[in-house]
Amino acid sequence: MATADRMQTTGGSWVLLGCVVPKDAHIVHLLRRAGAVILGKTNLDEWAGMRGSIYSLGYSARGGQCRNPYLLNRSPNGSSSGSAVSVSANIVPLAFGTETDCSVISPGMVNGVVAIKPTVGLTSRGGIIPISETQDSIGPYGRTVADAARALDVIAGPDPDDKFSVVPERRQPKSYCNFLVDRHALKGARFGLPMKRFWDVAPYPQKAVGERVLKLIREAGAEIIPVDMPCAGERLDEEGIWDWERYGESRPEISEITVSKVQTYYLMNEYLGKLKNTPIKTLEDVVRFNDENRGSEGGHEGDLPAFPDGQRLFRKCVETKGIKDETYRAALKHIQTQCRENGIDAALKCPSDKNLQGSRDETLDALLFFDVKAGGIQIAAQAGYPVMTIPIGLDPDGMPLPLTLQHTAWMEDQLVKWGSAIEDLLKAHNEESGISVSERAERMGRIPPTYKNHLRKNIPIEPDYEWPGRHRDQGAPIN
Repeated sequence: MATADRMQTTGGSWVLLGCVVPKDAHIVHLLRRAGAVILGKTNLDEWAGMRGSIYSLGYSARGGQCRNPYLLNRSPNGSSSGSAVSVSANIVPLAFGTETDCSVISPGMVNGVVAIKPTVGLTSRGGIIPISETQDSIGPYGRTVADAARALDVIAGPDPDDKFSVVPERRQPKSYCNFLVDRHALKGARFGLPMKRFWDVAPYPQKAVGERVLKLIREAGAEIIPVDMPCAGERLDEEGIWDWERYGESRPEISEITVSKVQTYYLMNEYLGKLKNTPIKTLEDVVRFNDENRGSEGGHEGDLPAFPDGQRLFRKCVETKGIKDETYRAALKHIQTQCRENGIDAALKCPSDKNLQGSRDETLDALLFFDVKAGGIQIAAQAGYPVMTIPIGLDPDGMPLPLTLQHTAWMEDQLVKWGSAIEDLLKAHNEESGISVSERAERMGRIPPTYKNHLRKNIPIEPDYEWPGRHRDQGAPIN
Protein backbone atom coordinates (compact mmCIF):
# COMPACT_ATOMS: atom_id res chain seq x y z
CA MET A 1 0.00 0.00 0.00
CA ALA A 2 1.47 3.32 -1.06
CA THR A 3 2.46 5.82 1.61
CA ALA A 4 3.69 9.25 0.58
CA ASP A 5 6.17 9.49 3.43
CA ARG A 6 9.64 8.13 4.15
CA MET A 7 8.45 4.51 4.23
CA GLN A 8 9.19 2.46 1.12
CA THR A 9 6.50 0.96 -1.13
CA THR A 10 8.20 -1.96 -2.87
CA GLY A 11 5.98 -5.05 -2.73
CA GLY A 12 8.82 -6.76 -0.89
CA SER A 13 11.23 -6.41 -3.81
CA TRP A 14 14.54 -4.61 -4.27
CA VAL A 15 13.56 -3.31 -7.69
CA LEU A 16 11.33 -0.49 -6.38
CA LEU A 17 13.60 0.61 -3.53
CA GLY A 18 13.79 4.41 -3.59
CA CYS A 19 10.79 4.96 -5.83
CA VAL A 20 8.39 7.80 -5.01
CA VAL A 21 4.64 7.16 -5.08
CA PRO A 22 2.26 9.92 -6.26
CA LYS A 23 0.24 9.99 -3.00
CA ASP A 24 -1.03 7.89 -0.12
CA ALA A 25 -3.19 4.91 -1.04
CA HIS A 26 -6.85 5.80 -0.55
CA ILE A 27 -7.26 3.66 2.56
CA VAL A 28 -4.08 5.15 4.03
CA HIS A 29 -5.66 8.58 3.52
CA LEU A 30 -8.81 7.39 5.31
CA LEU A 31 -6.82 5.92 8.19
CA ARG A 32 -4.79 9.09 8.70
CA ARG A 33 -7.97 11.19 8.56
CA ALA A 34 -9.49 8.99 11.27
CA GLY A 35 -6.46 9.60 13.50
CA ALA A 36 -4.66 6.30 13.02
CA VAL A 37 -0.94 6.16 13.72
CA ILE A 38 0.75 4.07 11.05
CA LEU A 39 3.63 2.28 12.73
CA GLY A 40 5.12 0.63 9.67
CA LYS A 41 4.74 -1.87 6.87
CA THR A 42 4.85 -5.64 7.16
CA ASN A 43 6.41 -8.45 5.17
CA LEU A 44 4.52 -10.36 2.49
CA ASP A 45 4.83 -12.83 -0.34
CA GLU A 46 6.93 -10.79 -2.74
CA TRP A 47 4.69 -9.05 -5.28
CA ALA A 48 1.72 -10.59 -3.41
CA GLY A 49 2.67 -14.03 -4.70
CA MET A 50 2.25 -13.20 -8.38
CA ARG A 51 5.89 -13.52 -9.48
CA GLY A 52 6.07 -17.32 -9.33
CA SER A 53 3.99 -20.49 -9.03
CA ILE A 54 6.14 -22.15 -6.35
CA TYR A 55 7.61 -20.06 -3.57
CA SER A 56 8.00 -19.91 0.19
CA LEU A 57 4.88 -18.29 1.62
CA GLY A 58 5.68 -15.14 3.57
CA TYR A 59 9.06 -14.62 1.88
CA SER A 60 10.24 -11.49 0.13
CA ALA A 61 13.71 -10.48 -0.99
CA ARG A 62 13.66 -7.32 1.14
CA GLY A 63 11.94 -8.75 4.21
CA GLY A 64 13.21 -12.32 4.29
CA GLN A 65 11.06 -15.12 5.71
CA CYS A 66 8.02 -14.17 7.79
CA ARG A 67 7.14 -16.93 10.28
CA ASN A 68 4.08 -18.21 12.08
CA PRO A 69 4.20 -17.17 15.77
CA TYR A 70 2.59 -20.42 16.88
CA LEU A 71 5.16 -22.68 15.22
CA LEU A 72 8.04 -20.71 13.79
CA ASN A 73 9.01 -23.42 11.31
CA ARG A 74 5.52 -23.46 9.80
CA SER A 75 3.91 -21.26 7.17
CA PRO A 76 2.24 -17.94 8.04
CA ASN A 77 0.48 -18.25 4.68
CA GLY A 78 0.17 -15.33 2.33
CA SER A 79 0.31 -13.08 0.70
CA SER A 80 -0.50 -10.69 3.57
CA SER A 81 1.63 -12.74 5.95
CA GLY A 82 3.20 -10.02 8.07
CA SER A 83 -0.07 -8.17 8.59
CA ALA A 84 -1.71 -11.19 10.21
CA VAL A 85 1.42 -12.10 12.17
CA SER A 86 1.81 -8.57 13.56
CA VAL A 87 -1.67 -8.75 15.10
CA SER A 88 -1.28 -12.36 16.23
CA ALA A 89 2.03 -11.59 17.95
CA ASN A 90 0.46 -8.60 19.75
CA ILE A 91 2.74 -6.10 18.03
CA VAL A 92 -0.21 -3.99 16.85
CA PRO A 93 -3.98 -4.06 17.50
CA LEU A 94 -4.91 -3.68 13.83
CA ALA A 95 -3.32 -4.33 10.46
CA PHE A 96 -4.45 -4.41 6.85
CA GLY A 97 -3.77 -6.70 3.93
CA THR A 98 -4.61 -7.10 0.28
CA GLU A 99 -6.16 -10.15 -1.32
CA THR A 100 -6.52 -11.44 -4.83
CA ASP A 101 -6.97 -15.09 -3.95
CA CYS A 102 -7.06 -15.97 -0.21
CA SER A 103 -4.31 -13.50 0.72
CA VAL A 104 -6.20 -11.78 3.57
CA ILE A 105 -8.22 -14.70 4.89
CA SER A 106 -5.63 -17.48 4.68
CA PRO A 107 -3.03 -15.71 6.89
CA GLY A 108 -5.79 -14.85 9.34
CA MET A 109 -6.79 -18.51 9.51
CA VAL A 110 -3.38 -19.92 10.37
CA ASN A 111 -2.26 -17.09 12.67
CA GLY A 112 -5.29 -17.17 14.95
CA VAL A 113 -6.76 -13.73 14.28
CA VAL A 114 -9.99 -12.29 12.90
CA ALA A 115 -9.82 -11.19 9.27
CA ILE A 116 -12.39 -9.71 6.91
CA LYS A 117 -12.00 -9.79 3.14
CA PRO A 118 -14.67 -7.41 1.82
CA THR A 119 -16.67 -7.55 -1.38
CA VAL A 120 -14.55 -6.31 -4.27
CA GLY A 121 -15.22 -2.57 -4.37
CA LEU A 122 -16.25 -2.01 -0.75
CA THR A 123 -12.71 -0.76 -0.09
CA SER A 124 -10.77 1.24 -2.67
CA ARG A 125 -7.73 -0.27 -4.36
CA GLY A 126 -6.33 3.16 -5.23
CA GLY A 127 -2.58 3.20 -4.52
CA ILE A 128 -2.32 -0.56 -4.08
CA ILE A 129 0.21 -2.61 -6.05
CA PRO A 130 -2.32 -4.47 -8.22
CA ILE A 131 -2.92 -7.95 -9.56
CA SER A 132 -6.61 -8.20 -10.49
CA GLU A 133 -9.24 -5.50 -10.85
CA THR A 134 -12.00 -8.11 -10.49
CA GLN A 135 -10.60 -9.83 -7.38
CA ASP A 136 -8.30 -7.45 -5.48
CA SER A 137 -9.69 -6.32 -2.13
CA ILE A 138 -8.31 -4.76 1.07
CA GLY A 139 -9.35 -5.97 4.50
CA PRO A 140 -8.51 -5.63 8.20
CA TYR A 141 -7.02 -7.93 10.82
CA GLY A 142 -7.91 -7.71 14.51
CA ARG A 143 -7.89 -9.90 17.59
CA THR A 144 -11.69 -9.63 17.91
CA VAL A 145 -14.61 -9.23 15.53
CA ALA A 146 -15.34 -5.85 17.12
CA ASP A 147 -11.83 -4.60 16.35
CA ALA A 148 -12.05 -5.76 12.74
CA ALA A 149 -15.51 -4.19 12.34
CA ARG A 150 -14.25 -0.84 13.64
CA ALA A 151 -11.38 -0.96 11.17
CA LEU A 152 -13.74 -1.81 8.32
CA ASP A 153 -15.87 1.21 9.20
CA VAL A 154 -12.86 3.44 8.56
CA ILE A 155 -11.60 1.98 5.30
CA ALA A 156 -14.91 1.15 3.56
CA GLY A 157 -16.20 3.76 1.15
CA PRO A 158 -16.33 4.82 -2.49
CA ASP A 159 -13.38 6.29 -4.33
CA PRO A 160 -13.84 8.00 -7.72
CA ASP A 161 -10.45 6.61 -8.78
CA ASP A 162 -11.69 3.01 -8.37
CA LYS A 163 -14.64 2.29 -10.64
CA PHE A 164 -15.48 -0.91 -8.77
CA SER A 165 -16.14 1.12 -5.61
CA VAL A 166 -18.87 3.28 -7.14
CA VAL A 167 -21.12 0.64 -8.71
CA PRO A 168 -24.91 1.19 -8.34
CA GLU A 169 -25.47 -2.05 -6.41
CA ARG A 170 -23.02 -1.00 -3.70
CA ARG A 171 -24.43 -1.53 -0.20
CA GLN A 172 -22.80 -0.17 2.97
CA PRO A 173 -24.43 0.44 6.38
CA LYS A 174 -23.69 3.49 8.50
CA SER A 175 -21.54 1.37 10.80
CA TYR A 176 -20.64 -2.30 10.86
CA CYS A 177 -20.32 -1.99 14.63
CA ASN A 178 -24.11 -1.65 14.79
CA PHE A 179 -24.30 -5.33 13.85
CA LEU A 180 -22.19 -6.63 16.73
CA VAL A 181 -24.26 -9.05 18.84
CA ASP A 182 -23.80 -11.66 21.55
CA ARG A 183 -24.44 -15.41 21.53
CA HIS A 184 -28.17 -15.01 22.22
CA ALA A 185 -28.68 -13.78 18.64
CA LEU A 186 -27.97 -17.31 17.40
CA LYS A 187 -31.42 -18.52 18.46
CA GLY A 188 -33.38 -19.13 15.26
CA ALA A 189 -30.43 -18.56 12.93
CA ARG A 190 -30.00 -20.89 9.94
CA PHE A 191 -26.53 -21.64 8.61
CA GLY A 192 -25.44 -23.70 5.63
CA LEU A 193 -22.62 -26.22 6.01
CA PRO A 194 -21.15 -26.98 2.56
CA MET A 195 -20.49 -30.70 2.37
CA LYS A 196 -19.10 -32.09 -0.89
CA ARG A 197 -15.37 -31.25 -1.20
CA PHE A 198 -15.57 -29.16 1.98
CA TRP A 199 -16.80 -30.70 5.25
CA ASP A 200 -16.73 -34.21 3.76
CA VAL A 201 -12.96 -33.99 3.18
CA ALA A 202 -11.97 -31.86 6.18
CA PRO A 203 -8.90 -33.28 7.97
CA TYR A 204 -9.69 -35.01 11.25
CA PRO A 205 -8.16 -32.37 13.60
CA GLN A 206 -10.18 -29.62 11.92
CA LYS A 207 -13.35 -31.71 11.86
CA ALA A 208 -13.00 -32.71 15.53
CA VAL A 209 -12.85 -29.09 16.69
CA GLY A 210 -15.48 -28.13 14.10
CA GLU A 211 -17.92 -30.68 15.49
CA ARG A 212 -17.54 -29.17 18.96
CA VAL A 213 -18.25 -25.71 17.56
CA LEU A 214 -21.28 -26.91 15.57
CA LYS A 215 -22.64 -28.61 18.69
CA LEU A 216 -22.43 -25.35 20.64
CA ILE A 217 -24.09 -23.42 17.79
CA ARG A 218 -26.97 -25.90 17.69
CA GLU A 219 -27.34 -25.78 21.47
CA ALA A 220 -27.60 -21.99 21.19
CA GLY A 221 -30.72 -22.46 19.06
CA ALA A 222 -29.35 -22.24 15.53
CA GLU A 223 -29.98 -24.72 12.73
CA ILE A 224 -27.14 -26.21 10.67
CA ILE A 225 -28.28 -27.27 7.20
CA PRO A 226 -26.11 -29.41 4.88
CA VAL A 227 -25.71 -27.72 1.49
CA ASP A 228 -23.56 -28.10 -1.62
CA MET A 229 -21.93 -25.79 -4.14
CA PRO A 230 -22.60 -27.00 -7.70
CA CYS A 231 -19.29 -25.48 -8.85
CA ALA A 232 -17.13 -27.33 -6.31
CA GLY A 233 -16.56 -30.34 -8.55
CA GLU A 234 -14.96 -28.13 -11.19
CA ARG A 235 -13.12 -25.56 -9.08
CA LEU A 236 -11.62 -28.01 -6.53
CA ASP A 237 -10.09 -31.47 -6.77
CA GLU A 238 -11.56 -34.53 -5.04
CA GLU A 239 -9.71 -33.74 -1.82
CA GLY A 240 -11.02 -30.18 -1.73
CA ILE A 241 -7.67 -28.70 -2.73
CA TRP A 242 -7.66 -25.48 -4.74
CA ASP A 243 -5.03 -24.43 -7.24
CA TRP A 244 -5.40 -21.05 -8.87
CA GLU A 245 -3.60 -22.31 -11.95
CA ARG A 246 -6.14 -25.15 -12.27
CA TYR A 247 -6.90 -25.69 -15.99
CA GLY A 248 -4.37 -22.96 -16.86
CA GLU A 249 -2.83 -25.02 -19.67
CA SER A 250 -5.51 -27.59 -20.48
CA ARG A 251 -8.62 -25.34 -20.41
CA PRO A 252 -7.58 -21.69 -20.28
CA GLU A 253 -11.09 -20.53 -21.17
CA ILE A 254 -12.31 -21.50 -17.66
CA SER A 255 -9.14 -20.79 -15.67
CA GLU A 256 -8.68 -18.05 -13.09
CA ILE A 257 -5.01 -17.66 -14.00
CA THR A 258 -5.99 -16.70 -17.57
CA VAL A 259 -7.69 -13.61 -16.17
CA SER A 260 -5.06 -12.77 -13.57
CA LYS A 261 -2.15 -12.90 -16.05
CA VAL A 262 -3.80 -10.39 -18.38
CA GLN A 263 -4.97 -8.06 -15.62
CA THR A 264 -1.63 -8.14 -13.81
CA TYR A 265 0.19 -7.02 -16.93
CA TYR A 266 -1.87 -3.95 -17.75
CA LEU A 267 -2.56 -2.95 -14.13
CA MET A 268 1.09 -3.30 -13.13
CA ASN A 269 2.25 -1.22 -16.09
CA GLU A 270 -0.28 1.45 -15.18
CA TYR A 271 0.92 1.48 -11.55
CA LEU A 272 4.64 1.47 -12.39
CA GLY A 273 4.19 4.21 -14.96
CA LYS A 274 3.08 6.65 -12.24
CA LEU A 275 6.13 6.16 -10.02
CA LYS A 276 8.92 8.73 -9.81
CA ASN A 277 12.63 8.39 -9.04
CA THR A 278 12.86 4.97 -10.69
CA PRO A 279 13.71 3.67 -14.17
CA ILE A 280 11.25 0.80 -13.66
CA LYS A 281 8.17 1.59 -15.76
CA THR A 282 6.91 -1.77 -17.02
CA LEU A 283 6.59 -5.37 -15.90
CA GLU A 284 9.29 -6.21 -18.44
CA ASP A 285 11.61 -3.91 -16.48
CA VAL A 286 10.85 -5.83 -13.28
CA VAL A 287 11.55 -9.19 -14.93
CA ARG A 288 14.81 -7.88 -16.36
CA PHE A 289 15.95 -6.57 -12.96
CA ASN A 290 15.22 -9.92 -11.31
CA ASP A 291 17.15 -11.73 -14.04
CA GLU A 292 20.14 -9.43 -13.58
CA ASN A 293 20.09 -9.71 -9.77
CA ARG A 294 19.92 -13.46 -9.32
CA GLY A 295 21.64 -13.49 -5.95
CA SER A 296 19.11 -11.19 -4.31
CA GLU A 297 15.95 -11.65 -6.39
CA GLY A 298 16.36 -15.13 -7.85
CA GLY A 299 14.96 -14.39 -11.26
CA HIS A 300 15.84 -17.80 -12.72
CA GLU A 301 14.71 -21.26 -11.71
CA GLY A 302 16.90 -22.65 -8.94
CA ASP A 303 18.58 -19.34 -8.03
CA LEU A 304 17.11 -19.13 -4.52
CA PRO A 305 15.44 -21.76 -2.28
CA ALA A 306 12.55 -19.36 -1.63
CA PHE A 307 11.78 -19.02 -5.36
CA PRO A 308 12.24 -22.52 -6.87
CA ASP A 309 10.68 -21.56 -10.20
CA GLY A 310 12.16 -18.07 -10.36
CA GLN A 311 9.53 -15.71 -11.73
CA ARG A 312 7.52 -18.09 -13.86
CA LEU A 313 4.20 -16.26 -13.49
CA PHE A 314 5.65 -12.83 -14.25
CA ARG A 315 7.04 -14.23 -17.49
CA LYS A 316 3.61 -15.61 -18.37
CA CYS A 317 2.02 -12.24 -17.59
CA VAL A 318 4.45 -10.54 -19.96
CA GLU A 319 3.55 -13.01 -22.71
CA THR A 320 -0.10 -11.86 -22.62
CA LYS A 321 0.77 -8.19 -23.27
CA GLY A 322 -2.43 -7.44 -21.37
CA ILE A 323 -4.63 -8.31 -24.33
CA LYS A 324 -8.26 -9.04 -23.41
CA ASP A 325 -8.92 -11.61 -26.11
CA GLU A 326 -11.82 -14.04 -26.50
CA THR A 327 -10.22 -16.60 -24.18
CA TYR A 328 -9.79 -13.96 -21.47
CA ARG A 329 -13.41 -12.82 -21.73
CA ALA A 330 -14.70 -16.39 -21.67
CA ALA A 331 -12.62 -17.23 -18.60
CA LEU A 332 -13.76 -14.14 -16.68
CA LYS A 333 -17.42 -14.82 -17.41
CA HIS A 334 -17.07 -18.50 -16.56
CA ILE A 335 -15.34 -18.15 -13.20
CA GLN A 336 -17.72 -15.43 -12.03
CA THR A 337 -20.81 -17.38 -13.07
CA GLN A 338 -19.54 -20.60 -11.53
CA CYS A 339 -18.42 -19.09 -8.24
CA ARG A 340 -21.39 -16.75 -7.84
CA GLU A 341 -24.62 -18.22 -9.24
CA ASN A 342 -23.40 -21.84 -9.21
CA GLY A 343 -21.36 -21.43 -6.06
CA ILE A 344 -22.03 -19.26 -3.04
CA ASP A 345 -25.43 -17.95 -4.15
CA ALA A 346 -26.66 -21.47 -4.86
CA ALA A 347 -25.48 -22.75 -1.48
CA LEU A 348 -27.20 -19.87 0.33
CA LYS A 349 -30.59 -20.78 -1.12
CA CYS A 350 -32.38 -23.07 1.29
CA PRO A 351 -34.93 -25.10 -0.71
CA SER A 352 -38.45 -25.04 0.67
CA ASP A 353 -40.30 -28.12 1.81
CA LYS A 354 -42.88 -28.36 -0.94
CA ASN A 355 -45.12 -30.48 1.28
CA LEU A 356 -45.61 -27.57 3.68
CA GLN A 357 -48.35 -25.11 2.80
CA GLY A 358 -47.04 -21.60 2.28
CA SER A 359 -43.39 -22.61 2.41
CA ARG A 360 -40.92 -20.76 0.21
CA ASP A 361 -37.25 -20.64 -0.60
CA GLU A 362 -35.24 -18.70 1.96
CA THR A 363 -31.72 -17.36 2.00
CA LEU A 364 -29.60 -18.79 4.78
CA ASP A 365 -28.01 -16.43 7.28
CA ALA A 366 -24.46 -17.43 6.28
CA LEU A 367 -22.30 -20.33 5.13
CA LEU A 368 -19.91 -21.93 7.62
CA PHE A 369 -16.62 -23.51 6.51
CA PHE A 370 -13.99 -25.37 8.50
CA ASP A 371 -11.61 -24.66 5.71
CA VAL A 372 -7.92 -25.39 6.36
CA LYS A 373 -7.63 -26.49 2.72
CA ALA A 374 -8.86 -23.02 1.64
CA GLY A 375 -11.32 -24.30 -0.98
CA GLY A 376 -14.22 -22.14 0.16
CA ILE A 377 -12.26 -18.92 0.36
CA GLN A 378 -10.83 -19.56 -3.10
CA ILE A 379 -14.35 -19.71 -4.53
CA ALA A 380 -15.25 -16.50 -2.67
CA ALA A 381 -12.15 -14.82 -4.10
CA GLN A 382 -13.14 -15.62 -7.68
CA ALA A 383 -16.71 -14.50 -6.96
CA GLY A 384 -15.51 -11.24 -5.43
CA TYR A 385 -17.67 -12.00 -2.37
CA PRO A 386 -16.96 -11.25 1.32
CA VAL A 387 -15.44 -13.65 3.85
CA MET A 388 -14.68 -13.49 7.56
CA THR A 389 -12.49 -15.88 9.53
CA ILE A 390 -12.44 -16.28 13.30
CA PRO A 391 -10.20 -18.56 15.41
CA ILE A 392 -11.91 -21.50 17.13
CA GLY A 393 -9.05 -23.43 18.76
CA LEU A 394 -5.83 -25.32 18.05
CA ASP A 395 -4.92 -28.53 16.24
CA PRO A 396 -2.76 -31.18 18.01
CA ASP A 397 0.43 -29.47 16.78
CA GLY A 398 -0.62 -26.16 18.30
CA MET A 399 -1.64 -24.46 15.04
CA PRO A 400 -4.74 -22.23 15.08
CA LEU A 401 -7.90 -23.63 13.51
CA PRO A 402 -10.40 -21.34 11.76
CA LEU A 403 -14.09 -21.02 11.12
CA THR A 404 -14.85 -18.97 8.02
CA LEU A 405 -18.19 -17.34 7.31
CA GLN A 406 -19.29 -16.43 3.79
CA HIS A 407 -22.17 -14.60 2.15
CA THR A 408 -23.12 -12.94 -1.11
CA ALA A 409 -21.92 -9.51 -2.24
CA TRP A 410 -22.18 -6.50 0.12
CA MET A 411 -23.29 -8.61 3.10
CA GLU A 412 -20.36 -7.84 5.40
CA ASP A 413 -22.81 -6.67 8.06
CA GLN A 414 -24.19 -10.20 8.34
CA LEU A 415 -20.71 -11.66 8.65
CA VAL A 416 -20.00 -9.22 11.49
CA LYS A 417 -23.29 -10.17 13.15
CA TRP A 418 -22.82 -13.92 13.06
CA GLY A 419 -19.07 -13.84 13.56
CA SER A 420 -19.48 -11.80 16.74
CA ALA A 421 -22.26 -14.10 17.98
CA ILE A 422 -20.14 -17.24 17.52
CA GLU A 423 -17.09 -15.53 19.01
CA ASP A 424 -19.11 -14.66 22.12
CA LEU A 425 -20.47 -18.21 22.26
CA LEU A 426 -16.97 -19.70 22.36
CA LYS A 427 -15.84 -17.20 24.99
CA ALA A 428 -18.84 -18.02 27.18
CA HIS A 429 -18.18 -21.75 26.79
CA ASN A 430 -14.64 -21.32 28.12
CA GLU A 431 -15.80 -19.24 31.07
CA GLU A 432 -18.73 -21.46 32.00
CA SER A 433 -16.58 -24.59 31.72
CA GLY A 434 -13.78 -23.07 33.80
CA ILE A 435 -11.23 -23.64 31.01
CA SER A 436 -8.14 -21.45 31.47
CA VAL A 437 -5.73 -20.20 28.82
CA SER A 438 -3.19 -22.76 30.03
CA GLU A 439 -5.56 -25.59 29.07
CA ARG A 440 -4.90 -24.96 25.41
CA ALA A 441 -6.14 -28.28 24.02
CA GLU A 442 -9.65 -27.76 25.43
CA ARG A 443 -9.97 -24.00 25.05
CA MET A 444 -12.00 -22.63 22.14
CA GLY A 445 -11.68 -19.33 20.31
CA ARG A 446 -8.47 -17.29 20.10
CA ILE A 447 -5.48 -18.65 22.03
CA PRO A 448 -2.26 -16.56 22.18
CA PRO A 449 0.83 -17.87 20.34
CA THR A 450 3.73 -19.61 22.10
CA TYR A 451 6.56 -19.14 19.54
CA LYS A 452 7.67 -22.78 19.44
CA ASN A 453 10.58 -24.02 17.27
CA HIS A 454 12.30 -20.65 17.48
CA LEU A 455 15.67 -22.14 16.52
CA ARG A 456 14.40 -23.35 13.16
CA LYS A 457 15.63 -21.19 10.29
CA ASN A 458 14.18 -23.19 7.41
CA ILE A 459 13.63 -21.63 4.00
CA PRO A 460 11.40 -22.56 2.27
CA ILE A 461 8.92 -22.57 5.13
CA GLU A 462 7.08 -25.80 5.98
CA PRO A 463 3.35 -26.22 5.23
CA ASP A 464 0.83 -24.69 7.61
CA TYR A 465 -1.14 -27.85 8.44
CA GLU A 466 -0.32 -31.52 8.07
CA TRP A 467 -2.99 -34.14 7.51
CA PRO A 468 -2.98 -37.78 6.40
CA GLY A 469 -2.59 -38.08 2.66
CA ARG A 470 -1.38 -34.54 2.14
CA HIS A 471 1.22 -34.36 -0.60
CA ARG A 472 4.39 -32.54 0.31
CA ASP A 473 4.00 -30.19 -2.64
CA GLN A 474 0.60 -28.88 -1.53
CA GLY A 475 0.70 -25.51 0.18
CA ALA A 476 4.09 -24.01 0.84
CA PRO A 477 6.92 -25.87 -0.88
CA ILE A 478 9.55 -27.57 1.28
CA ASN A 479 12.81 -29.40 0.61
